Amino acid sequence: MNENPNSRLSKRLGRTAIAIVTFGTFALPAAYAMPSSHLIVVPPTDLPELARQTGEAMLLYEALDGRTVLYIEQNNGARLAMFDVTDPSHVRGEGSVSLDGPGAFDFVSTLGNRAEMVRFRQGEGSAVLDLRKAKDPTLKRAQGLTLQGPTMALGNDGFTVTSQDNVVAQSSRDYLVVDTANAQDLNRVFDVKRVHVEIANNATGTTFLLAEDGLYLIRRPAVEAYNRNRELIRIQSQ
Repeated sequence: MNENPNSRLSKRLGRTAIAIVTFGTFALPAAYAMPSSHLIVVPPTDLPELARQTGEAMLLYEALDGRTVLYIEQNNGARLAMFDVTDPSHVRGEGSVSLDGPGAFDFVSTLGNRAEMVRFRQGEGSAVLDLRKAKDPTLKRAQGLTLQGPTMALGNDGFTVTSQDNVVAQSSRDYLVVDTANAQDLNRVFDVKRVHVEIANNATGTTFLLAEDGLYLIRRPAVEAYNRNRELIRIQSQ
């Protein structure tokens, strides 16, 4: 289950929504759980230690054993941190691995079921991230991609690459999160500053924001409960 890191936070369930504001932020109290419990934001300080530092890119991956793993590229591409995010209420650190590459990279496209194409920034070529061993991924240089411009995914079947050179990395943005479950009380908001990357797991309703100070989770307990109940019904019906 790989998600495009550049996907927008545009999907919603019921009357719960996430608003993204890039033109400013509010000064807010240090409360991360919305009183209505429709949204819960988990800051880096409440996550495993490796989540408390910034990174360059993220990837969601469904491992062979059914776990959902979040990979975060850190240290300018030299390290890949791993987190078990199968249950958003209990995120677990899975350690990290060192990668042998020329620098920071972006996740481009899936290759089959157990690999991911990545492209190094600054025109340093491409590589394949082998994910057959979810806890021990390896990086191998790839040949054949001579263009280094922007990419566009073609569903899960491939991608296109343009010839534009000197691609400028996406700048960070400030996010304003709003719980709209109660239209009379829209002041229950908080902000996450300098977000580099966003990614969403539709199976749990969780959104991951990679910011300057680390990883944030935006949880939607109603979606989590719905999917847990649906899974229990599926198991009981077998």
